[in-house]
Amino acid sequence: MPEILDSPVGNPSEIAPAILPRILIIDDEAAIRESLETLLTFEGFDVTMAVDGPSGLNTLAKHTFDLLLLDLALPGETGIELLPRIVEMHPDLPVIMITAYGTVGNVVEAIQAGASNFVQKPWDNEKLLADIRSAIARHKAEEEVVQLKRTLKQRYNFENIIGKSEPMLKLFDLVAQVAPSRSTVLIQGESGTGKELIAKALHANSPRRDRPFVPVNTGAVPSELLESTLFGHVKGAFTSANASKKGLFEVANGGTLFLDEIGTMTMDMQAKILRVLQDRRFMHLGGTTEIQVDVRIIAATNVDLQVAVREGKFREDLFYRLNVIMLELPPLRARREDVPLLAAHFLKVYAEENGTGDRALSPDALRVLLDYEWPGNVRELENAMERGVVLSTGRLISPDLLPRSLTGSTYSAALLEHRPGASLFDLMEEIERRIISDRLERCHWNQTDAAEFFRIPLSTLNQKIKRLNIEVKKRSRD
Repeated sequence: MPEILDSPVGNPSEIAPAILPRILIIDDEAAIRESLETLLTFEGFDVTMAVDGPSGLNTLAKHTFDLLLLDLALPGETGIELLPRIVEMHPDLPVIMITAYGTVGNVVEAIQAGASNFVQKPWDNEKLLADIRSAIARHKAEEEVVQLKRTLKQRYNFENIIGKSEPMLKLFDLVAQVAPSRSTVLIQGESGTGKELIAKALHANSPRRDRPFVPVNTGAVPSELLESTLFGHVKGAFTSANASKKGLFEVANGGTLFLDEIGTMTMDMQAKILRVLQDRRFMHLGGTTEIQVDVRIIAATNVDLQVAVREGKFREDLFYRLNVIMLELPPLRARREDVPLLAAHFLKVYAEENGTGDRALSPDALRVLLDYEWPGNVRELENAMERGVVLSTGRLISPDLLPRSLTGSTYSAALLEHRPGASLFDLMEEIERRIISDRLERCHWNQTDAAEFFRIPLSTLNQKIKRLNIEVKKRSRD
């Protein structure tokens, strides 16, 4: 698992020397200690040794370490008996147990007591080094998530937004600059990039933070009900209007109204929203009295509104009213260095939610995440981590616990096995059908997104869908 480190910049002579990862070994056998010290020192680790539990605890009380190698069969207090005290002192310290007696009961007991991993003597040097590096890298990732969230909270008052990539850092600065203003903000980004989180951050960092933040997914509300939802209605305005009701504009008065999926609004509804943006006045459905409100509008969309304007699907005047300040959310594939941070965050969240104990990705699983294109963005990553936590029986989550869409499908092998008499043309056509169907499903049946992924015109994709008899499902909403 690659360590999460920032690339050094500037004059090499001005760069401080790297701090070696520190490892403490607690083992009563001198030969074992010397063997481990030789191996780990040669591999670039700073090694400290202790001969028993008391001296080990004393060392841990005085110094900080990146990992502990703990012998199970220590004299006096055993390693497993010592482990709860170590966890109490340093709850986040990775601990790898080492023993010559690796029974299933010992492994389970050690993991339940807080060990990160379990290595049996005699060990394989390469595997031990891989386990150590993975444990330290996971520990650093988890620490970085905590520190990053603390920094974002202190500097920006951002909640649950994680990122250290350059696109995200630029976005954070822009959000902090824009938030105190009264200006309307348009947030554009692919599905699953976290547009509502950014909207909440804008509200939380504004003078309106103590007033309501009211989100509404305009694409999820039937068009015939959207006007009443936003503007309210008077009694008798329509058949089921048995009483007058405030709309969300009134509920958000003094605060922020977040209009998600604004690109799905009908042209008639767009005209009504435009008037409110211009005058900050509206009337209840069926009413005759104008109501004035003080509401900041933040809108969001996963479609390019400029393209929608050119196609006649979105009002140009409304676009310019909304587009006072535009924030572009980068897709996850454009900020891959954030994937380990986000994965560590979601693993922690769902491990706590499901009471499973800590979970971490194996090096192979992390490589899968880093190589994947993430058409569903952060939401897809979150779902994958939740699945991994729920299905895992041990601490490490391996690639086989990730969704099949992440690990890929062996189309040709399966076809050759089940259609031995098929021609090459038939096999190629079936592979094409499966690849296109798989991509459409990953894109939530958004054909435009799928065409962009394949780098072909939408018309070409539509022709292929028709020729291959692919059943296109109704596009799912965020």
